[in-house]
Amino acid sequence: MDVTAVFREALFGSLSSVFSIAKVVIPLMIVMQVAKDYHLLDHLSKYLKPLTDFLGMSRESGFPLMVGLLFGLAYGAGVIVQSAKEGNLTRKDMVLLSVFLATCHAVFEDVLIFSAIGANGWLILVARVAAGLLVTYAVSRRLDKTGKYGKVSLSNQE
Repeated sequence: MDVTAVFREALFGSLSSVFSIAKVVIPLMIVMQVAKDYHLLDHLSKYLKPLTDFLGMSRESGFPLMVGLLFGLAYGAGVIVQSAKEGNLTRKDMVLLSVFLATCHAVFEDVLIFSAIGANGWLILVARVAAGLLVTYAVSRRLDKTGKYGKVSLSNQE
């Protein structure tokens, strides 16, 4: 096979993959901005109360959890830090949010991206959510046995 043919195949294959990913990521970015502008995530996070209760988190952890699940670690971490600065999260909440989101973040975005390039989206979704729930539940129970957690403040005024 000719080197130029290999190069051409690699170039067009890569461009095709990038285009497939862009078809998923660009609409998600638009939806994220609309949800942020209209405070839809604040409203939706109320529905996460059964999940936060099961995982041993406070109600205030619902919004950062929702953001991390939908939009990924970077944006979710920003919301977690902001919530901690405002004094809304306990140390336990921060640990459990970090554990859950490290295991199971941006599930919709990742599933859509991997599905666009041919992976089984349902298998990825179920495996990641199950792993996140199991690991976080186990860590929560362990933290309950080891100590007390108060509010945490990340402000410089302590």
